Amino acid sequence: MFSKEERLCSRLLIEKLFNGDRSKSVMSFPLRAIFMTEERDDSCVRAKILVSVPKKNFKHAVDRNRVKRQVREAYRKNKTILDSVLPEKMLVIAFVWTDSKHRDSDEVERRIKGLLHRIVEKLSENPSNLSENPSKSIEKRSEA
Repeated sequence: MFSKEERLCSRLLIEKLFNGDRSKSVMSFPLRAIFMTEERDDSCVRAKILVSVPKKNFKHAVDRNRVKRQVREAYRKNKTILDSVLPEKMLVIAFVWTDSKHRDSDEVERRIKGLLHRIVEKLSENPSNLSENPSKSIEKRSEA
């Protein structure tokens, strides 16, 4: 089930995600995933997500809502892929739709799976890169 706790609602976290230096991005057309790790808060969820479908791509709200529903459902079915990474951290992900055409739910699910696998791959190859403050890593390099 996709619960309310799994939705990214915090304006502060959203600004950090889109404006921060710690966030990374992966693309699988027609979706782009922007992600970063964050300290885990009171909730017991491993990941919080946001789904964005720009008005520029779909003029009618009905169409935007359909795409958002497809993305959320595909994530709900495949969120167990993220279970293997960062047990003590929380993952913050934004899925952004970049196409102006509708896709089948099967194709959306395949793309979400691919994105989640690539996120796990990026996090497992360099987990410390996303979790530490970039200014601290600069200080560490200058001391050496």
